[in-house]
Amino acid sequence: MLPKYPPKSATTPVTFETYTAAGADVSRLGAFPCGEVLRLVVTCPRALGVTVVVLRLCRDGESETDTPFLFTASDPVTLTDRYELTLDTAALCGDANCGLFYYRLLFVRRGDTLFSDTSNNVDFEPVSHGGTPFRLLVHEPDFAPPAWFGEGVMYHVFVDRFCRGEGKILPPSENRRAADRAPELNPDWEGGIPQYAPYPGAELSNHIHFGGNLWGVIEKLDYLSSLGVKVIYLSPVFEAYSNHKYDTGDYLRVDGSFGGDAALDALIEKATARGMHIILDGVFNHTGDDSRYFDRYNLYGADGRAGALQSEDSPYRNWYCFKNYPNEYESWWGIPIMPKLNHKNLECRRFFTGADGVCAHYVKKGISGWRLDVADELCDEFLDELRASVKEGSAGEAVVIGEVWENAADKVAYGNRRRYFQGKQLDSVMNYPIRSGILAFVRDGWADLFYNVLTELYGSYPRAVSDSLMNLVGTHDTERILTVLGSESEDFDRPNAELATATLPPERRETAVRRLKLASLLQFTVFGIPSLYYGDEVGMEGYHDPFCRRPFPWHEVEGDALSPDRADILAHYRALGELRKSPVFHAGDFRILDHGEHHIVYERVSGEERMVIAAHRGEAPTDTVTIPAAILGNTTAIRLACGEVSFANGEVTLVGDSGCVLG
Repeated sequence: MLPKYPPKSATTPVTFETYTAAGADVSRLGAFPCGEVLRLVVTCPRALGVTVVVLRLCRDGESETDTPFLFTASDPVTLTDRYELTLDTAALCGDANCGLFYYRLLFVRRGDTLFSDTSNNVDFEPVSHGGTPFRLLVHEPDFAPPAWFGEGVMYHVFVDRFCRGEGKILPPSENRRAADRAPELNPDWEGGIPQYAPYPGAELSNHIHFGGNLWGVIEKLDYLSSLGVKVIYLSPVFEAYSNHKYDTGDYLRVDGSFGGDAALDALIEKATARGMHIILDGVFNHTGDDSRYFDRYNLYGADGRAGALQSEDSPYRNWYCFKNYPNEYESWWGIPIMPKLNHKNLECRRFFTGADGVCAHYVKKGISGWRLDVADELCDEFLDELRASVKEGSAGEAVVIGEVWENAADKVAYGNRRRYFQGKQLDSVMNYPIRSGILAFVRDGWADLFYNVLTELYGSYPRAVSDSLMNLVGTHDTERILTVLGSESEDFDRPNAELATATLPPERRETAVRRLKLASLLQFTVFGIPSLYYGDEVGMEGYHDPFCRRPFPWHEVEGDALSPDRADILAHYRALGELRKSPVFHAGDFRILDHGEHHIVYERVSGEERMVIAAHRGEAPTDTVTIPAAILGNTTAIRLACGEVSFANGEVTLVGDSGCVLG
């Protein structure tokens, strides 16, 4: 909220500042705990002819109310007038202790009225029409993500493709699968191509595996530690038919091909001993059609609890929404092998969210939280109950992260306004908007768009949420970041048969690597925690799913096999991981110092420590920018750099695609 500073292009220098009751300047923030008293200050030039300033505010979905500011002072030197208003968030929220509000500033003049108009929830300009309103999010007073979450680096492991460990696993013949549906193993870890459909969206069984398992994750903990990893986020690990495991078969059993419960227990123990946290992927919106609960193929009936498709008397019958029993039912995105769970059913919901439910069960085993798949499709009751059980089972120390692709402060999903950050649901979200902003800057050269993304997120979310955002540039659902940075738009439209073996030509890969270093520098230094998708740190390539899910190239990474190209990228990521140990990058203040068409400069501050990050996107050698000492302040040395950077006489010069961290 509460903007702040009009954009550089504005011809009317109206300013709007916000202070807490204690006098702290929170002008670039837009979310506050209930009970915070805010002092709003507007300064207008007399030449604008303003006679009254009004706050037009409404609670989401309710009527607007107008409250005039109080005229408090005039400045005869600057010829400006000052107006103030006190806003009590507790009075706004009433008994609810939280709420979402929208507001505009009205500048009333003798002949007309101007309205504030914002594009990023902070910067604004007065316009003659209604304008885009600011949002004000008020959250419950005790809401905050766990303090540990945000430290170091998060590493996203797609288990089947990360590492084949030597621990005991259950081969397909010993698994609970019927023989004619047994998974198959692709033995070619080094050169195998993931199973793919003839075209995107075509039916695909996903039954061919590469054999990665949880024992392999344990074997690579030293490697992960060298990257500064503090959080390991695992793709789904529960028993399931597919290689990706988003079609859960049994939530209370770790898949035997991953090593079963014993492997997960061992991973939790070994990781915890190293100060690492394990986060599981919670796929609670739908199951597999061959799951214990639906059981299309009658694989589980022997335990005396028939699946929903086996009997109308099944205890799981009402866990699903049948339109015409047994063959017509709701499924995820209309995919019949993923029947959708009915969370209106209390028993179904409590299976996951109860005190002894799935979520609490694994928290008690020692995991540190959940990433919730398709969080937009989980109802409010489910999220409320899930958070309560997870927090109770962990003394408040487990984290709940949602898969949300847009700004989550006032997200509307399936016609419903979501309240993710008002205090009873999510601690954090996957930060896809930051990916869009980084790509807009590093790939396309749009620094202004990146500036607006950073400004809007920091100016929309509770401060502790901003410090805990899961910042990503690639996931199992996106093309590999290196591929994105080195491809032309038409490359993505090729048939799957071409994309399966497509790689970047040398000159494009060179450009992509240069821009990857700049993208990762930004990802690791803005507010939030960087989430590193397995293999990005060694320059893996790949187009859309499943080509972004190839096995990790250990044969090209370990020992003497490490190529100069991969070594260069890996060294860069290890340097970033080392940099993340500074407290400025975990809950340190964030402020943008300068931005232009092709560059951005921001600072991170914690106590007496301060670092300044400067980045430029351009074509070398002609495109350069020099950041003056007045902006950089008392920084004395380059802590990390990528591209062509020089620092002299307190000024830094960036050439082409380059960036640096100064401290």
